[in-house]
Amino acid sequence: MARGSDAVTFHPDLTRARLMPRTSVTARSRRLLRALGRLGAGQSPRGGELVALPTGAHLRVHWPTTPTSDDGLPAVLQIHGGGLIIGSPRGSDALCRTLADTLGAVVASVGYRLPPEHPYPAPLDDCEAALTWLATHPRVDRSRLALTGDSAGGGLAAAVTARTVDAGAVTLAGQALLYPMLDDRTAADPQAADPPYLRLWNGASNRLGWGMYLGERAATPPTDAVPARRTDLTGFPPTWIAVGTADLFHDEDARYAASLRAAGVECELVTIPGAYHGFDVAEPRAAISRDTAQRRIEALRRMLAVAPR
Repeated sequence: MARGSDAVTFHPDLTRARLMPRTSVTARSRRLLRALGRLGAGQSPRGGELVALPTGAHLRVHWPTTPTSDDGLPAVLQIHGGGLIIGSPRGSDALCRTLADTLGAVVASVGYRLPPEHPYPAPLDDCEAALTWLATHPRVDRSRLALTGDSAGGGLAAAVTARTVDAGAVTLAGQALLYPMLDDRTAADPQAADPPYLRLWNGASNRLGWGMYLGERAATPPTDAVPARRTDLTGFPPTWIAVGTADLFHDEDARYAASLRAAGVECELVTIPGAYHGFDVAEPRAAISRDTAQRRIEALRRMLAVAPR
């Protein structure tokens, strides 16, 4: 497809694309979606446990059925999406179980506090606290610790990575980001029309999410709040990014990948023709969705130095 065009050819595997709504959350639907996300939150995941963090957030920890090593497990922190304003870690249970058993790693998904009740820096602080919990756990090999996240979770993962690089206390093995939400300036003009091909996340939702997250800091966002505003990416770990050409975040993700490469960071950018935002969640059985999921697993496998099982 041609970016900026009103016409789009969706990926042939994504047969439901034209039936999908323009966005998955609005100011009116946010509260209901938040309530649905809390269902079952107090139940421990299969083969795992719930852990309370000092910030008031919690972790859903998934231990591998067959560990890769007795000397220390590789670890992955998964950060859920939801435009910074909805979502829950329970929705990542299937992904976390797959990663735990495929990689022989401990995988933790963080239930970070949500805006507008808890704007920046609360969600980011929660994700950083989750990483600290993993890095200091006696069963974890802290030299093999990676981040992954989808959409807003990918943006928070990139922000946590930046904090980690600045602090220097933990050296991350990598970050795997699926259509990450990185730049508050994308679709910031409410007068500009959205391309008609957008699905599940549009400009109005993007402004809502960033606005609630940044709160009073929206006019002058701190550099650690918005990953795309950071100018120095030197020292970042190997990065994998996947995004579709029919995704609102396509251009910002491509620019971020280019910035990483310009800083000397190893970065793989997977561009998926005709894929819309959240395509893998909306159509998980589609071949392109399964392929993208496998690509993320293989990227994490390389970062964590895990042999195929």
